[in-house]
Amino acid sequence: MPKAKVNGVEIEFDNGMTVLQVAELAGEEIPRFCYHERLSIAGNCRMCLVEVKPGPPKPQASCALPAADGQEIVTNSAMVKKARQGVMEFLLINHPLDCPICDQGGECDLQDQSIGYGRDETRYEENKRAVEEKHMGPLIKTVMTRCIQCTRCVRFITEVAGVPDIGLISRGEDVEITTYLDQSVASELSANVIDLCPVGALTSKPYAFNARPWELTKTQSVDVMDALGSAIRVDARGPAVLRVLPRTNDAVNEEWISDKTRYACDGLARQRLDRPMIRQDGRLKPASWGEALALVAARLKAAAPDRVGVIAGDLQDAESMKAALDLFGSIGVTSLDCRQDGLALGDGPRESWLFNSTIEGLEHADAILLIGTNPRLEAPVLNARIRRLWLSGKTRIGVIGERADLTYGYDYLGAGASSIATAIEGGEFADAMKNAKHPAVIIGQGALTRADSAAVLALSANLAAVFGVVRDGWNGWNILHTAAARVGGLDLGFTPRAGGMTAAEMTAKGGAELLFLLGADEIDLGQSDAFVVYLGTHGDAGAHRADVILPGAAYTEKSGLYVNTEGRVQRGERAVFPKGEAKEDWSILRALSDHVGARLPYDTLDQLRARLFADYPTFGQIDYAPGSSPTTLDLTALGARGPVLDAPFASPIKAFHLTNPIARSSVTMAECAALASGLKLAAE
Repeated sequence: MPKAKVNGVEIEFDNGMTVLQVAELAGEEIPRFCYHERLSIAGNCRMCLVEVKPGPPKPQASCALPAADGQEIVTNSAMVKKARQGVMEFLLINHPLDCPICDQGGECDLQDQSIGYGRDETRYEENKRAVEEKHMGPLIKTVMTRCIQCTRCVRFITEVAGVPDIGLISRGEDVEITTYLDQSVASELSANVIDLCPVGALTSKPYAFNARPWELTKTQSVDVMDALGSAIRVDARGPAVLRVLPRTNDAVNEEWISDKTRYACDGLARQRLDRPMIRQDGRLKPASWGEALALVAARLKAAAPDRVGVIAGDLQDAESMKAALDLFGSIGVTSLDCRQDGLALGDGPRESWLFNSTIEGLEHADAILLIGTNPRLEAPVLNARIRRLWLSGKTRIGVIGERADLTYGYDYLGAGASSIATAIEGGEFADAMKNAKHPAVIIGQGALTRADSAAVLALSANLAAVFGVVRDGWNGWNILHTAAARVGGLDLGFTPRAGGMTAAEMTAKGGAELLFLLGADEIDLGQSDAFVVYLGTHGDAGAHRADVILPGAAYTEKSGLYVNTEGRVQRGERAVFPKGEAKEDWSILRALSDHVGARLPYDTLDQLRARLFADYPTFGQIDYAPGSSPTTLDLTALGARGPVLDAPFASPIKAFHLTNPIARSSVTMAECAALASGLKLAAE
């Protein structure tokens, strides 16, 4: 390995590293504004100047300078110090002195680095330049006079998000960052530019002037807006969640999150269910917990077990589903289902419903076939990874389903199930899949939630077998879920027992006599004549139909386990307490068990988790994704052969910003949905 000296200390480094990276390997801090390890190198700000020998007798930008064997790098010489002070002085020429009213205050790279590397006085007395604000949509607030033209936002939107709506115009003193024709940024990842901006030129519009960072309680948790399980930080003040920010997790979301993950949090305070309610004379009226639980228990005792149905929603934690299984299983209920959408999986081995290559492992794939999925809407952060693979030129991508703008090019192989058989027969993409060392198939809910899903699953499994996606050391059979609770529910076996009804059968006319909805809002109850008990958080579809409402806790108000699409068990933590009289879901079920006369054998969350880990050991493997470990997955046993429909595959997500009760209660998401709908109509 090549070696270089950093401030006199010799260090080994990998070929291809820059001087900045080598200096950081040696533990030296290099200031920077434009450089970001996940973006291309721009070399704009010149803040990362160092002295390099052999080389010209002047400071050089370390971010853009390749490291070489035998180099001597000096990061703390008098020349370097003076050069950095000069650069900082230039950066501050036009920067306004508005730190007291800037939302970046306290989290600003420019503040921090000006203290550490700047001068304590200025030599400029000319008027500062002013720049007009730019319109970037309902999420991004602009104060462009603060901008130092680092172009991080431009590079992110162009390279990672794949929607080149932000650019740099003019030259010299007139240079500005702006949007294309003053339009909003049309990306599901757009607000990540707020985190990237080092100076407060781009800040959060919904969060503007709400709080200072030192006022907030910061809680590490996981996202439930999709099935990816992105690492997040929930910032709260008192009882209110004020913002959600990403945490770095290279195995899942790197350091990005979707706009829905970031901004749906205002829905946590709106349309909340904060006290038990009972329907009397056609209207819901407040009741005490004792009255509500006694009524539910009486109806449960009066109904035959085979006429009781339980449906778990898309945002449920594993503990609440485990408590529901124990309670309703103990009284003989066999109709339980976590698949509101009718997913055709749940009977086979665990690998049959997981994203087996893992999110990080997908980087090794050299051919990817997407079947019935639009990852841009269903998992935007995963879509950014796929785009990076496409940009590398090493991965070929094919699509069977909607011909959508995925932000990258692909081979379009057809719209529906019949195209799966055609894809096997031959063609350029079929040859690419057969010749690939690590082929991957990603199947979405658009293919697995139809009337012919069992046949589609069998066709897809046959295709995967022909292309050899499961082989020694590699498992490219991937299911992309859209619900945060789905994999956890399937792992628990929250599916109908022998003789039990599916979710669709429970909600049909003449189905279940008593229907217990565990946060289930994405299912049609129009035909059901059941007595409906709704345990949830928001006044959404389930609550509107309910006869009894038991107010539960949202994902930021309880500690819970969630399993993401790759089978990784993740722990979400409580940031604030439940609203009003609401309680954690598992504790409500525990209290109901006393009224039913089937007391659950745990009184605390720790006791419940101990029971969960004992009965289902996979839940004890926190932050472990099984991946391509030796598998017994038999692709030929999946699904059931039969006729398929002519209808094309369609993503179940029609409105990205309105996919769950929290998002539908959010004012910010409503604005984004209206904007997205307008842009879609304009494009059509």
